[in-house]
Amino acid sequence: MKENTKDVKKIKLYKGKKKKTAEEDAAIQYLQAQYEKIVPDEIKTFKDLPLSQKTLKGLKDNNYNVPTEIQKQAIAYALQGKDILGAAKTGSGKTLAFLVPILEILFCKKWTRLDGVGALVISPTRELAYQIYETLRKVGRFHDFSAGLIIGGQNLKFERKRMDQINILICTPGRLLQHMDENPLFDCSHLQILVLDEADRCLDMGFEPTMNAIIENLPPERQTLLFSATQTKSVKDLARLSLSFPTYVAPHEQAATVTPESLQQSYIVCEIDEKIGILWSFIKNHLKQKVLVFMATCKQVKYTYDLFCKLRPGVSLLALYGTLHQEKREKIYNEFCRKSNVVLFATDLASRGLDFPRVNWVIQMDCPEDVDTYIHRAGRTARGIFGKGEGLLMLLPNEEKIVDDLQNRKIPINKISVDPSKVIAPQRKIEALLSDNTELKQTAQRAFVSYLKSIFLMKNKDIFNVQLLDTDAYARSLGLIVPPRIRFLYKYQKNHTSKQPEETENNNDVVEKLKANVINNDTAFEESESEDQKVDDQVQETKNSKSQKSKKDLIKFDFHNDDSDEDDFLQVKKTDVDVETSPLQEEKTKSKKKAKPITKAAVAKKILKRKIKVNTKVKFTEEGEAIADEKKDVKSELAKQFINENVGGIDIEKAKEVLREEDKYDKIRFREKVKAKHREHKRKLKNKKKEEEGDKDDFGSQSESDGPDLSWLPDPDKVYGKNNNSDVELDSNDDSNRSNTQSDDEHSEEEDEKYHRPTKRKLVESRGIPQESVAPRKMKKVQDLSASLSVQEAEALAMQLLRNKS
Repeated sequence: MKENTKDVKKIKLYKGKKKKTAEEDAAIQYLQAQYEKIVPDEIKTFKDLPLSQKTLKGLKDNNYNVPTEIQKQAIAYALQGKDILGAAKTGSGKTLAFLVPILEILFCKKWTRLDGVGALVISPTRELAYQIYETLRKVGRFHDFSAGLIIGGQNLKFERKRMDQINILICTPGRLLQHMDENPLFDCSHLQILVLDEADRCLDMGFEPTMNAIIENLPPERQTLLFSATQTKSVKDLARLSLSFPTYVAPHEQAATVTPESLQQSYIVCEIDEKIGILWSFIKNHLKQKVLVFMATCKQVKYTYDLFCKLRPGVSLLALYGTLHQEKREKIYNEFCRKSNVVLFATDLASRGLDFPRVNWVIQMDCPEDVDTYIHRAGRTARGIFGKGEGLLMLLPNEEKIVDDLQNRKIPINKISVDPSKVIAPQRKIEALLSDNTELKQTAQRAFVSYLKSIFLMKNKDIFNVQLLDTDAYARSLGLIVPPRIRFLYKYQKNHTSKQPEETENNNDVVEKLKANVINNDTAFEESESEDQKVDDQVQETKNSKSQKSKKDLIKFDFHNDDSDEDDFLQVKKTDVDVETSPLQEEKTKSKKKAKPITKAAVAKKILKRKIKVNTKVKFTEEGEAIADEKKDVKSELAKQFINENVGGIDIEKAKEVLREEDKYDKIRFREKVKAKHREHKRKLKNKKKEEEGDKDDFGSQSESDGPDLSWLPDPDKVYGKNNNSDVELDSNDDSNRSNTQSDDEHSEEEDEKYHRPTKRKLVESRGIPQESVAPRKMKKVQDLSASLSVQEAEALAMQLLRNKS
């Protein structure tokens, strides 16, 4: 019975699937028939659009009920199969404007995992791609499509294996091109729709070669959607994407302002050394708000974050910049979205497309590159229909010209002033922190140089002029007592001043020459000033060459210019003096520039030509005579013949024979050295023994010439008889000889132990010969007598016996 019920259930499920596919086909036909009847102005909710039930359910679950203006028009025209150029204010919902058409187009074409990549979404930053992917997961979770996030910093092997199963691919340009070149599973030949989010950034000079390579690999028959708050209208860019007659959708183009109406914008003018203090005071006065601070470079962000963490302002601090690891970047992004009281220091990485909820303040600490950058930065706040926010722009006195450009682009911005009583700059604390922490000091030096380099590389020289910056004051504001070296700026200043005309020429001739130089060098100095202003400035410098102002201009960036690799040791430099270079110095500098770098091979050839022996070591005696190297003193005839031969390479077999012959002489040398050491050791021991005996004589003992006092001894003739005198003499001689041999044996044993040689006694015992048989036989009486006497007394006794015999 159980088996039958299972079979029945299976049959029911199979019939249900057939019925479901039939219903989908009917729904698809109905939706496609309604596409041409869409009127964007009549749409009030998403239900008024011809969308599938799965898409409508996903939108409703995420509280997307009323579409914005860009969503109404973009979705309507995209469903009709048109190419779109979408431009709208920041926070107007451009992400849904292209995600909904992607889901509907693939749904109507019954796209499955076996069909490969059907939609491709390209964004300029990883954070924006991650945000688009998360939105797609929420809205399209009821569809059966597979989506993939392909960005740098992730596991490349994991992405490669699943590339052939992805229907909607969200990616950054670099990683997409890598898969196109290296992954055989990647196939986009059936691509239906291409989307570029922040299209003007994707198509600019930074991504141009990468995007050109990607577009070449895409099929030409596709639908293309471009979206950005500052949309490109370049014919060249549109031609690259094969867009012939795109529909331009810009509902806010006729609006009074480009930025959201709920965004209150203002700017202040301050000196470069006041920025850190103003930022610190602002954070201390807004501890309960969400603040986003934009800076020019990654190193500035890192230093400011590290410094403020040590100063402890009383609020959570985060830093987001490009050199961080991808996992850490995602963690910081999610943490800033989740928290309500937090300060995020970021580069322009976070300026495009990111939807940070409930941001109260956007502070642009460094002047933006252009108006588009300002719009994207300021658009991180006041997002959505009911979003509110404030923006603050910090400008230097020479950067105030950008305000005119902002107002020309319909951006309302007002000037405000800072209350000096509320600005508290922690200058002493910063200097103390840098003096204690060398790593923080190095970070400050890198931030200093990176900021000047960013200003130097800006295109608009009317606003960004490095020569007008007070670099000493900026270094002190960062806590650096001594400003770091700026080599690139010094080289530019040196080249710039060397091209100025001589003072002896007439002013009219100077003007003509300078105009000609400006026209000829226009391409080489794109980052310099405009032509007219450049001519006027240089003419003014030639007129007032001896004034203090011109001297300051020449030496303004000449602090710590000494390149340690090129300068001599203890060379005096007067950076405060304006000295004209002589023609001889100019010739020297020219010759230095023309000289080629000397390689190691060239140095080796010079040494060989001079016949200099490399790595030679000579020893000298105390008298100053050179000691010959014993290793090179060969004895055998074969070795001498081998050395004298001038044959290229080495004959290994012959070298072996030479070594064998030389080993024989080396063994003889070694034995002689050992014997010489033994003799020297014996000589030292004998000298030491004589010294000890001489010391005893000094302390009152009788000398050997006088002999010991033997008057108390009995007469040996009475004891042993006259016939035993010869025996006694022999015995006494034997005793003296034994004592000498004993001392010699002791010395020899010590020497043998020192030089690891076995003693005679050990050799005898090792051969099985008993030691008693080898030792000479001695008379017991003589042994007893000698045992009771010392060595000197025994010698004196022997002398006395000899005298008596005579």
